[in-house]
Amino acid sequence: MNKTVVRCLLSRSNHLLIQFSTNSSLNRSLLDIVPTYTRYLTTRLISTPPPDEMYGFDEPFSPNESREVVGLTKDYSFLLDSLAGSGKTDESPSVDAISIANAVSCGDDVFGSKPQKFLRQFREKLSESLVIEVLRLIERPSAAISFFVWAGRQIGYKHTPSVYNALVDLIVRDDDDEKVPEELLQQIREDDKEMLGEFLNVLIRRRCRNGSFSIALEELGRLKDFRFRPSRSTYNCLIQAFLNAGSLDSASLVHREMSLANLSMDGFTLRCFAYSLCKVGKWREALALVETEKFVPDTIFYTKLISGLCEASLFEEAMDFLNRMRAASCLPNVVTYSTLLCGCLSKKQLGRCKRVLSMMMIEGCYPSPKVFNSLVNAYCKAGDHSYAYKLLKKMVQCGHTPGYVVYNILIGSICGGGGKDSLSCDLLELAEKAYSEMLAAGVVLNKINVSSFTRCLCSAGKYEKAFSVIREMIGQGFIPDNSTYSKVLGYLCNASKMEMAFLLFEEMKNRSLVADVYTYTIMVDSFCKAGLIEQARKWFDEMRKVGCTPNVVTYTALIHAYLKAKKVSYANELFEEMLSEGCVPNIVTYSALIDGHCKAGQTEKACRIFERMCGSKDVPDVDRYFTQQHDGERPNVVTYGALVDGFCKSHRVEEARKLLDAMSMEGCEPNEIVYDALIDGLCKVGKLDEAQEVKTEMSEHGFTATIYTYSSLIDRYFKMKRQDLVSKVLSKMLDNCKPNVVIYTEMIDGLCKVGKTDEAYKLMKVMEENGCQPNVVTYTALIDGFGMIGKIETCLELLERMGSKGVAPNYVTYRVLIGHCCENGVLDVAHNLLEEMKQTHWPTHAAGYRKVIEGFNKEFIESLGLLDEIAQDDTAPFLSVYRLLIDNLIKAERLEMALTLLEEVATLSPTLANYSSTYNMLIESLCLADKVDKAFQLFFDMTKKGVSPDMESFCSLIKGLFRNRKISEGLLLLDVVSHMEIQWIEEKRGSDGA
Repeated sequence: MNKTVVRCLLSRSNHLLIQFSTNSSLNRSLLDIVPTYTRYLTTRLISTPPPDEMYGFDEPFSPNESREVVGLTKDYSFLLDSLAGSGKTDESPSVDAISIANAVSCGDDVFGSKPQKFLRQFREKLSESLVIEVLRLIERPSAAISFFVWAGRQIGYKHTPSVYNALVDLIVRDDDDEKVPEELLQQIREDDKEMLGEFLNVLIRRRCRNGSFSIALEELGRLKDFRFRPSRSTYNCLIQAFLNAGSLDSASLVHREMSLANLSMDGFTLRCFAYSLCKVGKWREALALVETEKFVPDTIFYTKLISGLCEASLFEEAMDFLNRMRAASCLPNVVTYSTLLCGCLSKKQLGRCKRVLSMMMIEGCYPSPKVFNSLVNAYCKAGDHSYAYKLLKKMVQCGHTPGYVVYNILIGSICGGGGKDSLSCDLLELAEKAYSEMLAAGVVLNKINVSSFTRCLCSAGKYEKAFSVIREMIGQGFIPDNSTYSKVLGYLCNASKMEMAFLLFEEMKNRSLVADVYTYTIMVDSFCKAGLIEQARKWFDEMRKVGCTPNVVTYTALIHAYLKAKKVSYANELFEEMLSEGCVPNIVTYSALIDGHCKAGQTEKACRIFERMCGSKDVPDVDRYFTQQHDGERPNVVTYGALVDGFCKSHRVEEARKLLDAMSMEGCEPNEIVYDALIDGLCKVGKLDEAQEVKTEMSEHGFTATIYTYSSLIDRYFKMKRQDLVSKVLSKMLDNCKPNVVIYTEMIDGLCKVGKTDEAYKLMKVMEENGCQPNVVTYTALIDGFGMIGKIETCLELLERMGSKGVAPNYVTYRVLIGHCCENGVLDVAHNLLEEMKQTHWPTHAAGYRKVIEGFNKEFIESLGLLDEIAQDDTAPFLSVYRLLIDNLIKAERLEMALTLLEEVATLSPTLANYSSTYNMLIESLCLADKVDKAFQLFFDMTKKGVSPDMESFCSLIKGLFRNRKISEGLLLLDVVSHMEIQWIEEKRGSDGA
């Protein structure tokens, strides 16, 4: 409010020189200004009756105390309800009240002789409650005023504040902003002048309580016009109103006039005033005000000052007031400390919060659980999760049990902060520790934090822990929904933990939760990408059976998987089914068709689909993918990228380069993925100059080289044995991006292939120091490197190191290590490794086998003969390990062990066509060892398995019979072989002639 307005209004008192008439133009102009300012005040006034009848004014807002008060109110709500109810009555008005009201209300002459005579009988019965009852029954304000005045004149009775309030209630409604009519005031004045003064004071306070501040000031003007002085309660009320409105200057003017009238503020108003002064940094003025008012400060007063100082960010002064309190024999209590603590917290003074909390606990003042929750939240937001966790321990020291809110704040902040998937080891350990304590306390995570926590666990490779989280939460009463299950399933699938995902999905259905299309699609898509197409198809059929209609994403995932598995007919059938169900293929579907046909070796057909998408109508053999209603989509960057990658994989890099140029001409700008595919293709065929040109073009278009760009170049330079160029590429890479596990592994593998195994081992240590953990491919490359130079002990140490680091060796790792053990004659170790492999890391199907070899260099896998195994025997991709070990056992003349392994492998595979050379070698070795009977038994087993013996086997058997003096048997077998040879010669001549 304008300071001049307030000064003028306050000056309208008997003891000041300046007086205003209610009819003066100046007064009207000043009062006209008031409403525009005081609309703001309407929403600021609170109706809680403080002491001294100052209704409607609470202390200024203090976040520190409000928290404590709210908690107190909840704890004692039953008392408040009962107290509130005690003031209300549903009883009917008394007979006396009705009689008086009827007498007063009838006729215009309220106090004529007849009513006066009637009322005399009630003089001795007059009381506060009776007068209030009568006032509430009278409808006409003039009649009520007349009765009010009459009652006030009676001997032995005096009006109380409650009676004045009842009269105000009758004359003024809470929602009425009109002034009290002048005639009513005149009526009171004529009957009893002193009552008018009391009435106007009560009326001003009521207006303030209702937020009608402008009307209150007008009534103040009328109070002074009638030559009355505001009461102490009225002054206090006005001061509080100005303080709540933030007008400290106006409040000071009211206080100055109040002091001139020799009136003092009550304790409540004084605390409010001091608080407001401290809020603006005038704490010295607050102390001076206390001296002026001759007020003895107490703990509550100092607490208010501290609250104000915190609002003004004067924290050192606030801390100093703790010492002032002690000097004044006022000990800080829990409210004082909580006020200071929350004040520091609201201003993010977290360092001071630690100091205050320590002081509190030393003096036995313990913050409430709500304050602890706020502290944990603040330190989590500041990234100090370690101290936030320590606060949980402090809660226990203070006698509080950490609960649902605080645990979810801490774990949610650690796992959900910034949306990062991976956490540092320390942070994840902290989250797990808090989670374990939470479980022990019987508390659950909310569904958002369940998802975040499992995501972080999966990112850290703790899949078993992630898998158990939902089960543990269910055990504590948590009820997961489809969304929670879907997110955790997605994390497990992204980590290729298909078995866990399978079990969790089945558990979800067993709990009568109906999976939606989103959840089914996650499972279908993930299992397709893992090569487990049959299971994916089962879920696809299941979702349709339960009435869950697959969407275009579901269909696309399965079609793409069939094409990559070279099951084109299944893909075509599913595509037609998708169209018949009214599911329209989108650009992702067509891009998947092109990518799938390329991976199925049908690059030409992929080109035809691409041409049809570009608008060519006369394209053969692709009509099934297009309809009259939907003639395809225009290719986007993903479509182009799929075809570029297909060309590169089939070594058609020139066509890929032309497609890149055409792509730009069509207005479809390549992205880094397309550039990386082309660079990789050019590197694979040895066109490094062109690869560098594409890399330059990539940079000109605003794309920086990626990890994959550098990976392709490094891999090629290693194959060319150009370590100098590798170093240059690596140096450039370090300037732009951080190497990942793929880059490190390629470099380690490259160093091992040129015999620099010590440097490779040092690089692995550097890799770990930089926070990049070696994976199974990295360790396998290093084991292969040391194996090639005969350091089997080092290889075994590396295998042991893998286990200690939580990296599980897979089939390829064992295959490599067993091979090197055999080459170096360590056959017992090789046999032990085979037994260990069977117990722990045995691929049970070809799909799992293919997943195992992902990440390894193709040439490396081919050198082990593993790709041939997959192609020839889809159910037993492990024969090469047995054959390798058996062949070496035969060479070492350890025939019994070789026979045992051969018998074992015969039970694992229905056919052993690739083992003919092994059988022949073993038969020959048995014959040379004079074990002809075992040789013949092996011969018969061999033929039962469909393995054809060659001439060398027969010769070995005949020689063995002669050597053992079994001449007749040897001649008989020789005769049989002779006839067999003649038959073979004739069959060969016949086939040549044909």
